[in-house]
Amino acid sequence: MSATSNHFANNHSNDQLALPNLAKKRSPSVDQNTLINIPNQIKEAVSEIAQAREEIIELLTIGLLAGGHVLLEGHAGTAKTLVARSFAESIGGTFRRVQLTPDMLPSDVTGFELYRPDGNSRFVEGPLFANVVLADELNRTTPRTQSAFLEAMQERQATIEGTTYPLPEPLFVIATQVPLGGDGTYPITDVQADRFMLRLWSDYPTRTAELLVLANADQLEDPHVDAVTTPNDILSLRELVKQVHMAESIRGYILDIVTTLRENESVQGGPSTRASLALYRGSRASAFLQNRDFVIPDDVRKLAPNVLEHRVRPTTEAEFDQITAQDLIQNALETIPIPKGDDE
Repeated sequence: MSATSNHFANNHSNDQLALPNLAKKRSPSVDQNTLINIPNQIKEAVSEIAQAREEIIELLTIGLLAGGHVLLEGHAGTAKTLVARSFAESIGGTFRRVQLTPDMLPSDVTGFELYRPDGNSRFVEGPLFANVVLADELNRTTPRTQSAFLEAMQERQATIEGTTYPLPEPLFVIATQVPLGGDGTYPITDVQADRFMLRLWSDYPTRTAELLVLANADQLEDPHVDAVTTPNDILSLRELVKQVHMAESIRGYILDIVTTLRENESVQGGPSTRASLALYRGSRASAFLQNRDFVIPDDVRKLAPNVLEHRVRPTTEAEFDQITAQDLIQNALETIPIPKGDDE
């Protein structure tokens, strides 16, 4: 542990996190060391199928442990669905994949009441009633269906014909998008995009990585990942992440970044308070994956682009000057002083 890191530890000098009582109750048969090693097991399992996608796998894990949802974008054929499905399979629990299309109705996602000839009815669950939901090509469906989908994600419940049904816990949604401007796409609104903790980009692989894919092509014909954990273990891990300490100076650093973007004249739509919370929670999960029980500025800086890019909308003038949201975020990170630690 470096001297700089010590400033943020607040006497949290042990490398091993203290397991909360709640986590013990949820996973009575799993000891602390086994529980903490689960993220590494997820990474290893998914990497065998989704090769050369380590960064995406790590960010998906951060989203899962922080209790958020993830928007995964990229060109067709860049393994978005493969990565998302393999990750979902590794987690265990119930898994549903829904291919969004223009003719889908909200009830196709949330569920509906099925009425019988005798006048009685029963509720038929939609694909959102699962621990892990892969929403493939979210921007292929209409804004009405998108809205119903995302509202259920936020509220962790679905209301159908006046009756509210709780969704399973944990609920983790991975939504893929195709690039905007393609045929039959409906861009999600800023409000809807704000429901996603992280936005990831699945780019074309490097030449070396693609050669590896070709060498293992036969294994990818029917890919499958065995579950390495359970929903209860994930809930326990989330409780562990909540024990990760964040110094007051780093909380202030997060607000400095968000406020700077809100006040930037080149930004017409700045990050909301939900963005601040996402960066706060995600940074703690990032620290946890690095086997630390405290956050350092690098956790915030590493995660900021993925948390903020889909929440920052440049002005028309900025776009004319070819200034992107990524440019604005990078400028904020370069100009805001990095905290040196405090005595909290």
